[in-house]
Amino acid sequence: MEKRSILLKYGELILKGANRSYFDAVLLRQVRRKLKPLGEFRVFTSQSTVFVESEDDMLLEMALPLMQKVFGIVSVSMAWRVEKEMGAILKCVEEKIAPDLVGAQSFKADARRSDKKFPLKSPEICREVGGCVLRTLGKRAPRVDVHNPAEVVWVEIREDFAYVHAGKLPGAGGMPYGTSGRALLLLSGGIDSPVAGYRMAKRGAFVDCLHFESFPYTSERAKEKVMDLARKLCAYTDTVNFASIRLTKLQLALQEACQEEYFTILLRRSMMRLACRVAERQGCGAIVTGESLGQVASQTMEALRCTDAVANLPVYRPLIGMDKEEIVRTSREIDCFETSILPYEDCCTVFTPRHPKLNPTLEQVLAEEEKLDLASLENEAFENIEFVRIDG
Repeated sequence: MEKRSILLKYGELILKGANRSYFDAVLLRQVRRKLKPLGEFRVFTSQSTVFVESEDDMLLEMALPLMQKVFGIVSVSMAWRVEKEMGAILKCVEEKIAPDLVGAQSFKADARRSDKKFPLKSPEICREVGGCVLRTLGKRAPRVDVHNPAEVVWVEIREDFAYVHAGKLPGAGGMPYGTSGRALLLLSGGIDSPVAGYRMAKRGAFVDCLHFESFPYTSERAKEKVMDLARKLCAYTDTVNFASIRLTKLQLALQEACQEEYFTILLRRSMMRLACRVAERQGCGAIVTGESLGQVASQTMEALRCTDAVANLPVYRPLIGMDKEEIVRTSREIDCFETSILPYEDCCTVFTPRHPKLNPTLEQVLAEEEKLDLASLENEAFENIEFVRIDG
């Protein structure tokens, strides 16, 4: 009897060795967590594929786009599960698959035979399936193109059943979320930092968020914008631990005591010291920023060196070699761009110097920091930190 199933295909997870079972378990947990709000599903894994089944086809339709946002999965397919017998496979192709190929420019059949006891080999299955499509559609059939087809009819001969489907949706790729430790993302209201958080989550890292604000110079709506960006990330991470620290008093003290051209780099160093303290409290093993080399004055090699000098944790910059067009493209793909460009100031832009120091030396920066009691100002800011859990 024909029954619909969602097939989720592994990516680089198949390269794992003795610890493969750990990654499998985390991936299944993520899939079940995504599906839980929808209803009851049967989820299991076999031969580098996760199978999602339900008695309700409507639930499967609702689940399909959610499965595209599970890290560790490279493709998502809605398939028909049929008896492992050629007659049943061809009947499914004729009734369920071929009608959807009308209007396609070209197609081919592809077969994967995990069960080597199946009487037909893969090329023979392909010939039977391709012939079935041509016979069923007649003059309406797309032409056959085995090298660059517009559509592919897939037949997978598995241990218990055969699965037939046409068309694969792209998955999120990467590694299962939560398999690579925990990191603290410095989340501003701009385009870059949400993309950096997404890229780290895609590599399997749990991502907590820290935002710096400058109320009343930045508004509550500016903070809400950043929280909205964290919610966008939840489409991939489910939940986010969000912390915010107010830097207004520290910024005003820097502005009063220090040379204006050093203001940005001094602020970034204070942010990094505070971020390391928050990270240690949260159990994070690294700091993540959205910096890209040379994009602004605080992102020159010299400026980054001065910033990193105060960090006692690794600082990861997944965008460091990307240009703005690449970053914007990813921002649009993860649905963050329109929120990121909303016209609300963040704490770094409010007090931006007219002519920031492009090539600061560590000695110059340390001399500026000697002009005020930064430790007390940072302690006061840290003691008033606010935490909130954000759900998708």
